[in-house]
Amino acid sequence: MLNASIRQLRAFVAVAQHLNFARAAEELCVTPPAVTQQIKELEVQVGMPLFDRTGRHVTLTVAGEYCLVYAKRVLDTLKEADAMIARFREVRAGRVLVGAVNTAEYFLPQLLVRFGQRYPDVEIKLSVDSRHHLLQQLADHEIDLAVMGRPPRVADVRAEPFARNPLGFVVPPDHPLLSRLGQPEPKQLSGAHIATRDRESGTRGALDEWCTEHRISPHIVLEAWSNELIKEAVSAGMGIGFLSLHTVGRELNFDLLRVLPVAHTPLMRRWHCVTPQSRPVSQITETFRYFLLEEGEAILAERYASVWSALQPFMPDDGRH
Repeated sequence: MLNASIRQLRAFVAVAQHLNFARAAEELCVTPPAVTQQIKELEVQVGMPLFDRTGRHVTLTVAGEYCLVYAKRVLDTLKEADAMIARFREVRAGRVLVGAVNTAEYFLPQLLVRFGQRYPDVEIKLSVDSRHHLLQQLADHEIDLAVMGRPPRVADVRAEPFARNPLGFVVPPDHPLLSRLGQPEPKQLSGAHIATRDRESGTRGALDEWCTEHRISPHIVLEAWSNELIKEAVSAGMGIGFLSLHTVGRELNFDLLRVLPVAHTPLMRRWHCVTPQSRPVSQITETFRYFLLEEGEAILAERYASVWSALQPFMPDDGRH
């Protein structure tokens, strides 16, 4: 039945319910020959008869009884999808409280603008905080939805990836490692001065895992909650920065910083949309969640074209490390 059309399934269900081709045609607002043709085509797809026809008496075959179960499931699922989309179309006003880790503040406004253009009467309140505090705010009903990198390992939330989040090393344009041929190996960073995020962040967790995997011990000279502080430190020559490359789009555009193409980087992580499992979310929150999942990746790819351009020379397999 993989190649069966929706029209064929509807005709089949109607005939199965009425056990009469004429009544099924009346329900579907088509002619009886049209219903007969749809059933014949479906039986060709299935490879066996779905109905026993004796004169005007129609009954389901055993195969028809089984197919009816699945045909109803398909049509019921489509009805649910139509109802969901209809609810989205009906969204006119409301408020959604969005929380985000501070790295997400570099791209989230772009997503909020796009969403606001589509739903101009929807009010969005954005708060930026640490990952730990965001999860607490979700639990306390202070926010409706959170955007973060590292998904939480708790049972009462749902974390869904919606866009790639490349993590990598950045340096000033005159850094000596940039002048060497090929990609620097991880061992060349052993003992190097690294400026990165605080220990609570997903970015720092990814760096620690990477260093353990490659058996290197860099010297962390700066742990910061602020990505701006890390970028300033790198520009000043304090060390090599490690952060989400979504935070350096402007610096790459103006050649203030460059991506250091260390082997086995960038680390490709994901941005996640996190919602509570223990309580139903509002219609407008569900609409915003759907927007992130369906369009977030494409909007970020457009917004951060310079990042992907900088990564392209050393990103085999479409950058999926």
